Amino acid sequence: QVQLVESGGGLVQAGGSLRLSCAASGRTFSNYIMGWFRQAPGKEREFVATVSRNGGTTDYADSVKGRFTVSRDNAKNTVYLQMNSLKPEDTAVYYCSASRRPFFTVRVLGQYDYWGQGTQVTVSS
Repeated sequence: QVQLVESGGGLVQAGGSLRLSCAASGRTFSNYIMGWFRQAPGKEREFVATVSRNGGTTDYADSVKGRFTVSRDNAKNTVYLQMNSLKPEDTAVYYCSASRRPFFTVRVLGQYDYWGQGTQVTVSS
């Protein structure tokens, strides 16, 4: 079992920045691919970003590429999502997730095994 706890969400104006953190506990953090997803009201949960076990490979949704950066610190059992140039359409609950799949990165929601409780990000126009 892996327990994931997100933090860092909040209210920010369009064009602003936020950094989300996700602290993991339980099993060995570096054994897991980590991902970030988001879910806006009335919409399905969607992929945002993912990072490989050693942090060397990342992948992003087209909607956030060039604005968001995912990283991890295996010594601190933490994954981060730096969000810059935020837009109102980035408003959502953001979820951290962990995958045991034998790949470098994972974009598919169903291939993640553990989820955090989510943190709200609201971007005002």
